[in-house]
Amino acid sequence: MISFYLNGKRHELTQLNPNTTVLEYLRLHEGQTDTKEGCGSGDCGACTVMVQRLPVAGQPQDDAEPFYTINSCITLVSLMDGHHLMTASYLADNPEHHPERAWLHPAQQAMVECHGSQCGFCTPGFVMSLACVYENNRMQKNQEVVSQSATANQLSYEKVVASISGNLCRCTGYRPIIEAGLLMSDIGQRREAEQSAVKDLTITLATDVMASTKESAVSKEAPVAAALNDGASMTVEPALIDAVRQLYIPKTLDELDALLAANPQATIWAGGTDLGLSVTQHLVDHDVIIQLSGVKALKSWTLSDSNSDKSSNHQAKRQSLVIGAGMSYQQMQPVLEQYFPVFAQLFERIASPQIRNMGTIGGNVANASPIGDLPPILLALDASIHLRHCALNRENSGGEAKTGSEANKSNALYTDEIIPLSEFFLDYKKTKLQAGSYVVAIHLPLMQDNQHLFIHKISKRYEDDISACLLAARIDVSADGTSIENAKLGLGGMAAIPLLATKCQQALIGQATEVASFEKAAQVLSADVTPMTDVRASREYRTHVVQRLLVKCGKQLVKELQAESV
Repeated sequence: MISFYLNGKRHELTQLNPNTTVLEYLRLHEGQTDTKEGCGSGDCGACTVMVQRLPVAGQPQDDAEPFYTINSCITLVSLMDGHHLMTASYLADNPEHHPERAWLHPAQQAMVECHGSQCGFCTPGFVMSLACVYENNRMQKNQEVVSQSATANQLSYEKVVASISGNLCRCTGYRPIIEAGLLMSDIGQRREAEQSAVKDLTITLATDVMASTKESAVSKEAPVAAALNDGASMTVEPALIDAVRQLYIPKTLDELDALLAANPQATIWAGGTDLGLSVTQHLVDHDVIIQLSGVKALKSWTLSDSNSDKSSNHQAKRQSLVIGAGMSYQQMQPVLEQYFPVFAQLFERIASPQIRNMGTIGGNVANASPIGDLPPILLALDASIHLRHCALNRENSGGEAKTGSEANKSNALYTDEIIPLSEFFLDYKKTKLQAGSYVVAIHLPLMQDNQHLFIHKISKRYEDDISACLLAARIDVSADGTSIENAKLGLGGMAAIPLLATKCQQALIGQATEVASFEKAAQVLSADVTPMTDVRASREYRTHVVQRLLVKCGKQLVKELQAESV
């Protein structure tokens, strides 16, 4: 069973096609047509809805912002388990369902006053994105001691623009919408000064209201506990079931291992920001889905003192950042800001806020897209990948089988394997993952004082766009800073898989830390890769741009070394 709240009303579902998206559930099952279907691929933002994670009894609240947005068109409704899902019609304080008596939410009122809508198709999505940044800002204001000046906790231009960077408008233009975003705080402060009754969307109040709500869309029939196939003794109930289709939400790694051992052909679903397209664009009906949202162990990070595995080139022990494969971009960003600030800076250019709220590092890497933004950077940072291969009553090849206590009970064997990420990608969309395998974590050796990281992404739009090409360069210099001791150059969008420019790297090693060294190495690029030509860029363009980006890295390195010597 999955349990969530939709616009203040509790929903408990068991009998539902596991492939049902949030958008499909809203429009076809609940008649909530205020959420629009645009592209159906998570690009336009017309289907944006706002979500808040509900508090769990006995568990402390984390520091994450309580509200976030998602693209409902590619998000499975099962991912709303334990959440409060809100659409544009819920934002207004309209208890009698009479538009003339309604108090519009500041985001809605601002859109009216600034004339931020023409055809109106994209408007609900913009309103949800603006309402989300407004509510999070208001919550922060209430929790902090701030001055009483008119500009206290005023939303900045940058925050407003960032909040709507995943929403497209083709007729109104962004100027009035941005103006509406900047006006929201003034409207909210004016209402507070007038002590006007304004609807409170905070987690506490929402939970209280929803707990007292009797009306719910409840499927009374709980599914029969589904025993795992092939004689496994561990029993896990499907969260959703519809004829032969089933969706499981394991809570622990042991449950996940057992499920995969029994159902090696199951579809593993994390955020689904790319996999969701298989449902909306290719009309695939997955029979068995194993959803990773409930496995807390995959959503944490730690520092490890272990050796950097085979990718370390026999270097001495040093700390590594171990990132759980289930961590979303939004969860990773503050961690990367602490340990890899240059890496974190790129995040504002990766996809949109809606996608970053759902997409995971494990999903991005396992997807093996040649234009994925993370793999080239991870390659340049000498990352390793932790894989787990699950099997039932048989030994896995390629490693020592390890069995946990719960795995013993279910007769599920699994093999853990940590390999350099450079060995993970085999061919277009082909990796070392097998049926019944999944990514546990990514291991990133921490940067040393003599290492410098440079990342450059080229795309037609600055935000929310796919890379035409991406270059990530990690340059290791000597103690005196005069020569290059090592180099790692990760390339994205240049071939069928993300890869390292090994010949360019060798051309840099041992050379002086001068721009001329990078200009010379850039000429070797054609020996490393023959770029592809597609709708985003031609082969010649990609080659020329990456060559110039490598030279730019050289200029940046020289500048950094000069600054360090002052």
